[in-house]
Amino acid sequence: MPYTKKLVLLIIFLLSSYTLFASVNRIDSLGLQEQSTSKINPIDSLKKVLSNVADDSLKAPLYSKIASQYLRFDSVANKRDHHFFQTGAINNTLSAIHYYSKYNDTTGLRNSFDVLARVYHAQHKYIQAKWFIIQSNSLSRAMNDNPNTIASLLELASIKTDIKDYKLAVRDLNEALSISSKNHMAKMEAEVQLHYAMFYNIIKNSEKAAAAMKRYDAINDSIKRDHEARMLAKLKTTDSLQQVKKKVYMSSNGKRFSTKMVLISSL
Repeated sequence: MPYTKKLVLLIIFLLSSYTLFASVNRIDSLGLQEQSTSKINPIDSLKKVLSNVADDSLKAPLYSKIASQYLRFDSVANKRDHHFFQTGAINNTLSAIHYYSKYNDTTGLRNSFDVLARVYHAQHKYIQAKWFIIQSNSLSRAMNDNPNTIASLLELASIKTDIKDYKLAVRDLNEALSISSKNHMAKMEAEVQLHYAMFYNIIKNSEKAAAAMKRYDAINDSIKRDHEARMLAKLKTTDSLQQVKKKVYMSSNGKRFSTKMVLISSL
């Protein structure tokens, strides 16, 4: 049995108590009219499209898009609505996973694991959050996807920090730094330094937090200078090309002018 199919069976087993389909029905029974019109329309539209899709291969991305609408739970102040949106994100992502697994879409699965880890982390359900982000990390490594491997390590470090597993959190940060530095990924390296700063602030080590922020600023300054240098070089190249074109144009016009003078004089 392929790895992804085994993985989905394990997910279904672990989350069976969650009663996915019952939860979906409960969400529908709550009535989307309870949400504001601006929040209803995108979800309603996507659900209508989904209801008319016969091809299973097209259902996974639609479920993911619906889940992404529910991921706006951070902007919802009301506690009941907050939970409503989180539940919607989880249920639709689990539905997406079913179809991503069916077609062995590892990218879709990895993105779905990221979503579930984010929501469960927000709900302080650290065991579930940790499990899903580890799955995301495993798939990213198998795909040799360094950016997402780093991103999952940072999320994993954040979860471990929240459960006070500080030694393992630092280990994940160190690995993320190693990958970003080794592969010359300056933006990701800056992101890692920012997470170091947040980590050290949490454990009350202000000296190391300040040092991490200093490195973060230094890397970003370097990125900015490099970008400005590239833009300047591009402008110089453009100017040089314009000068060459101008010379060619003037030269060709001069030749035409000389030819006309020869013709006139010969008359």
